[in-house]
Amino acid sequence: MPLKHLATALAATGAAFIVYVGLSYLLAPQATAAGFGLPTWPQHEGAAFLAVKGVRDVATGLVIFALLFTGQRRGLGWAMAAITFVPAGDMVVVLANDGAAAQAYGVHGATALAVALTAGLLLRERPVPAAHAAAEPARA
Repeated sequence: MPLKHLATALAATGAAFIVYVGLSYLLAPQATAAGFGLPTWPQHEGAAFLAVKGVRDVATGLVIFALLFTGQRRGLGWAMAAITFVPAGDMVVVLANDGAAAQAYGVHGATALAVALTAGLLLRERPVPAAHAAAEPARA
């Protein structure tokens, strides 16, 4: 599989997964929160913060899909590099709050590595030469 296809598959899979996670936080927040790795979660009025996380995750996936669908591969690479901060930050938050180290590293750390790897693959791609791009039919 060429690296371009691998990068596309990783980005699309990551986008679909984070949209799924976000929707899970919106539809079943308390059940989903248990898998995050923190020892306690907001209850009652504070439970709305779980929906905030869900919205953030859905938006992150939609940004990835938008850049994929519009062919903005370089922009997607930079966006994925920036998005790496989210799971890395989640890992630090879990560890700093006496959360489960296995989930901090196994879920959030592994996700940060996968997102960073995808960003690296996308940023390694070389632009299509102008002569080759001119030979392709124009899009309306």
